[in-house]
Amino acid sequence: MLLKDKKAAIFGVANDKSIAYGIAQQFKQHGARLSFSYPGEAIQKRVDPISEEIGGDFTFPCDVTSDEQLAAAAQIVKEKWGSVDVLVHSVAFANRDDLKNRFIDTSRDGFKLALDISAYSLVAMCKAFEPLLAPGASVMTMTYLGSTRVVTNYNVMGVAKAALEASMRYLSHEMGASGVRVNAISAGPIKTLASSGISGFKSIFNHIEERAPLKRNVSIDDVGKTALYLASDLASGVTGEVLFVDSGYNIMGL
Repeated sequence: MLLKDKKAAIFGVANDKSIAYGIAQQFKQHGARLSFSYPGEAIQKRVDPISEEIGGDFTFPCDVTSDEQLAAAAQIVKEKWGSVDVLVHSVAFANRDDLKNRFIDTSRDGFKLALDISAYSLVAMCKAFEPLLAPGASVMTMTYLGSTRVVTNYNVMGVAKAALEASMRYLSHEMGASGVRVNAISAGPIKTLASSGISGFKSIFNHIEERAPLKRNVSIDDVGKTALYLASDLASGVTGEVLFVDSGYNIMGL
């Protein structure tokens, strides 16, 4: 078992279609202890049964836009576990209108919201949990090709993912002195609650299947296996990297 008795705090499970759910499944199969965050009561009603199903230790409230809630979440985890070996950041959000209109029409408030939840939350999360991270701990976040390429209607989320990746690199530099690794997984399009808000997502999904070298889209299990690698000692020398799990689509040109 690659993660026997490792303690993993997972942010971003919304339902059993979530990328974070696929990650949690792989972690559990390899012996990890799990805890799950939820941003409010509506999501808690989904997360609590998932935690029970997978065999999580506990769930805890946390709105990642609140430094106070992040600090409170870290305190709960400290009281329950004492330390954390793996931190999974699978959190992103943008206003639906900003994912279907022209990017140039993005509102100032919409821009701030997307960057706060989708990028800055990783920085704030690392700050809150840094005292709990065990030597050799692994922090990982989820990104997408739209951070470096124009993907129709991805708009402000692409900008947020670019900021997320840059933040990941700076965090990997600063936290590396403590032996903590920070990486990102760039997953191909997956039918999740988050992706449903992107206008024209179905055409993107079909395009990848036609053009990617593996001629298929990826699953939450594919992403979960890569997350398992990053969480384990197999990736002990890997930090500051963006690992693509997209059936090879990112290598394609014309």
